[in-house]
Order: sequence, then structure tokens, then C-alpha cells
Amino acid sequence: QIQFVESGGGLVQPGESLRLSCVASGKIFQLYDMSWHRQAPGKQRELVASIASGGNTNYTDDVKGRFTISRDNAKNTVYLQMNDLKPEDTAVYYCLVTIGGVYEYWGQGTQVAVSS
Repeated sequence: QIQFVESGGGLVQPGESLRLSCVASGKIFQLYDMSWHRQAPGKQRELVASIASGGNTNYTDDVKGRFTISRDNAKNTVYLQMNDLKPEDTAVYYCLVTIGGVYEYWGQGTQVAVSS
């Protein structure tokens, strides 16, 4: 079982920034594929960004150019830097660990609210 600590969410105004952090337990973090997902009220959970164990990244079109995913294997941490936030980015953001393309472990989520 993997333990998570997610942090960095909050309430911000449009155009502002937040950085989400997700610390995942385990001695083989460098082998984990990591991703951030979000779920807005009344909507399905969706992939926001992913970073593979080898460092390749992928983003949904809605966040390209505004969000950056990164990882620090020495700290067992994945980050999501979110710039130029918009009201439509409001959601609960979840960290996901995928191992070997088979095993999936979800974090508890952190709330992001963007409102003027």
C-alpha cells in the first residue's frame, strides 16, 4: 500500500498560481509513473498531466502552456505548477501512482478553487 501526502491547494483569483505537491511512500518511487487528475463538481475525473518514470510528460490540451508537471525522485515527490489559473480549473486534484501499467494508487485529493 502506498501512503500519500498531497498539499498546495487553496482559493485563488483568476490569473494567479498554485503549486501542488504529492509525496508518495515507497522505496522505488523512481519507477512510478505519476499523474495528476482532477474532478469538478458534476463531472467525471479527468487526466491533467502525467510524468513517466523516465521523465516524459503529457498534458491535456486545456492546461498546455499553463501547467507544468515535474518530479523529484530524491524526495518521492511530484509537483504540479499551475499558472494563469481560470475558474474552469476549479476541482479536486488527485495524485495517481501507476506501477508497471497495472497497479494504481490514488491520493486523497486537494481542493483548488479559482474565483474572483
